[in-house]
Amino acid sequence: MKPFLLLATRPEDAAAESEYEAFLRYGGLSERELVWMRLESTPLPPLDLDDWSGIMLGGSPYTSSIPDGHKSDTQLRVEHELSRLLSVLIPADFPFLGACYGVGTLARYLGAKLDDTYAEPISATTIEVTDDGAADPLLAGLPPSFEAFVGHKEAVSKLPDGAVLLARGEACPVQMFRVGANLYGTQFHPELDVPGILERIRIYRDAGYFDPAEQAQVEASVRDVDVTVPQRIVTNFVARYARD
Repeated sequence: MKPFLLLATRPEDAAAESEYEAFLRYGGLSERELVWMRLESTPLPPLDLDDWSGIMLGGSPYTSSIPDGHKSDTQLRVEHELSRLLSVLIPADFPFLGACYGVGTLARYLGAKLDDTYAEPISATTIEVTDDGAADPLLAGLPPSFEAFVGHKEAVSKLPDGAVLLARGEACPVQMFRVGANLYGTQFHPELDVPGILERIRIYRDAGYFDPAEQAQVEASVRDVDVTVPQRIVTNFVARYARD
């Protein structure tokens, strides 16, 4: 099988490593089958799409919608490299799955508005599958609604032109969309389970996602939530696009 590629932008080693392990686990992939590139430390090299089954982009502490003058040189480089990559992936309709930061990166490239209107604190939220989502292979076998973990300072205010809405939420109307036949973005984290979100809460306690004084309450609010459905999106993505 040609490997999948996971692009990461988390400077915190523990968060980056657990994200990779989650995509390995829920994708049913070995380390040989999921190549990991950490763009915050290594520039993205030229890619030959024929070498890959698909590309995934994980979450990030980066906020894309802030003015460029407030972004680090590293963030600006990463954004430029991801835009260059999408300029190739979108015309090729190449398999892509962007989670949280990934959905914003895809939407922003397509000209959609990204701002803090529909930001959500770290929490579990109910995701509602649309009719188009129910017919989509990545959501095949999933119930019409399910719980998923979120935590984002920005979100898509309006669906990009030509995109298909696959899932929505009460507090954030664009939770998942598809571009073309094979490029996907999810605002929620399809790779996160309860241990994963608890680790993120500890790592990012001072990153502005919640009041650090309320860490115990935030942990308690997610500890007993049944979040076992969204990970099947990662499983379905790998099953659909794995190729020799």
